[in-house]
Amino acid sequence: MSAPVPVSTIPVEAFARIPFVDQATLSPDGASFAGLLGVEGQQVIAIHHLFDKAVKPVATRLPEGTEATWIRWVNEDNVIVGLRALMPVAGDRWIITRMIGINTKSGKITKILWDRGGQNASDVLWIARDGSPNILVSANNSIYLDENFWPDVLRVDVSTGKSSKVVAGRENVSEWYADAAGMVRAGISYDNNSRKFRLLYRGQTGSSLFRTIDVADSRRQESLVSPFLFLPGSDHALAIHDDDKGMSAIYEVDLTTQADIRTVHVAPSGSEVSWPVVSDDGQTLLGAHHTGNGPPQWFDADLASIQESIDKSVGSRRARIVSLNADRSRMLVRIDRADSPGALYFFSVFNQKMQQVAVMNPDLGTRPLSPVRLVRYAARDGKEIEAVLTVPRGVAEKDLPIVMMPHGGPWARDTLDYDYWAQFVASRGYAVMQPNFRGSTGYGTEFLRAGQGQMGLAMQDDISDGLAWAVKQGIADPRRACIVGASYGGYAAMWGIAKDPDQYRCAISIAGVANLRREVNDFGDYLFGRKYEDDWKRMTPDFAAVSPINAVARIKAPLLLIHGKKDITVDFNQSQAMFNKARGAGKVVELIPLPEADHSFSREADRIALLRAIEDFLRRHNPPDAPTAAVPIKP
Repeated sequence: MSAPVPVSTIPVEAFARIPFVDQATLSPDGASFAGLLGVEGQQVIAIHHLFDKAVKPVATRLPEGTEATWIRWVNEDNVIVGLRALMPVAGDRWIITRMIGINTKSGKITKILWDRGGQNASDVLWIARDGSPNILVSANNSIYLDENFWPDVLRVDVSTGKSSKVVAGRENVSEWYADAAGMVRAGISYDNNSRKFRLLYRGQTGSSLFRTIDVADSRRQESLVSPFLFLPGSDHALAIHDDDKGMSAIYEVDLTTQADIRTVHVAPSGSEVSWPVVSDDGQTLLGAHHTGNGPPQWFDADLASIQESIDKSVGSRRARIVSLNADRSRMLVRIDRADSPGALYFFSVFNQKMQQVAVMNPDLGTRPLSPVRLVRYAARDGKEIEAVLTVPRGVAEKDLPIVMMPHGGPWARDTLDYDYWAQFVASRGYAVMQPNFRGSTGYGTEFLRAGQGQMGLAMQDDISDGLAWAVKQGIADPRRACIVGASYGGYAAMWGIAKDPDQYRCAISIAGVANLRREVNDFGDYLFGRKYEDDWKRMTPDFAAVSPINAVARIKAPLLLIHGKKDITVDFNQSQAMFNKARGAGKVVELIPLPEADHSFSREADRIALLRAIEDFLRRHNPPDAPTAAVPIKP
């Protein structure tokens, strides 16, 4: 048996490689799949026949300056793709959404609703399942608050792009919902002054009258009952809302009374329902995903049996059914681990065989990289915090240099999914700890709201307490700790070296927020601007007091700022302003602007530049192979 190849010998380019296929989805007959393929370092939309090599694949490059957000089959001949782009509008930069249709045989592209004058035209409510090329789309037609601003519902033939209006826009209604038959049944309105949401509903008879059946005040953190599946032949629907323990679960709800009729599904203890799996025809709940990283729990007996059989065959690896064809006889299954990007397989119920479609990262293959596990520790106030810990392969877990890597959001969560950043850093000799600090999602409403008023305070202490735990366990060397994060994690990296200046040897902020007040005020002109302001103001009573840009004087550790100039989530100026302020104060600070990079680093070239910058900075300021002078750590 050959000796394993040391992880540290794997080049940067291998970790940075764009997945061979992303968002893979099966055609209705299960003979073809569509997805985003990594080609020459960029993503293209591709349609491949799985069995007949004589069928020429269709490959389409994304329109210049756009990102693909989703891919869906309409029928065997047509695929639709959601796009978004950052464009200049009224002297500002706005995210604009549109769709394209692609003929799976000819590759012909049809622009769908690109003649609309509004910001968004890609909210698909319904897809016909009778073989016709018809869909329902919610789309607005103006950027100004006039009668055309509120989205209409349009019936669109995706093969031609022709459309007709089904439901006219109504004041304050920004979202519409349709049932499996293609009837618009509900809408959600929002008033930015009162911060109140309303659920409008009409029964299955098709009456044109929508009436308000539920009201929620966002200032009181109330939420509407939002249906995701209308049950045929009734005014009942399936919806997700909190149970009596504050954990999201699935209920059958009578929409006319808002009363729960029955509890459909509660997640296992300690987790929540994250999203449902609904049949292709939109009429049946097949299963539910839970927070974490496991496969869904299937309610359909056949799918449950298939999942059980696959699980037994893959051992310690994880198998997830990621796409089903119309009659659920064929499926795409991703088999991976937290320490491997894995591969995509095709499975047919007829021959019960797994056929490999693609290795997600051909450079890394399916071999295990650095081991990953979940750990739990008590924060200083006793609250239990869960974290993902990755340690270098083949190295004893003792006195390792460590990188704390808080997630973005902050309303997000790290799980036991393959993470190419964490694996890369671990491959260079560092332990990597990703704490799900209070305010993270997936642990229930109580844990989520525990972050309110604690941004830069207890939320940051949870990260520090994770470091202290790793030191106490003997895993980490307190003299060799750095903090690296992106988006909110970038904020936490900057704030970490300001709040606890003697704790870290260095920090790397990737697309981080340096000025919280500016970030909040930037929401002022948005449709939900006042709600967003309320949400952020709940996180801290004083933005300026916990903004890194106002605490530069306290910083001692070297700081690296990396930011894409095409970031449409956090403005590049956040990093530029922090760099200017820190450099002016005589701090050790570097800024690496990436002209073509977006917030998620979707281009391979930008991923390579990012990982190289991280590796170089860590090696210079926290070399993994040599201890340095003692740096005290707070207990």
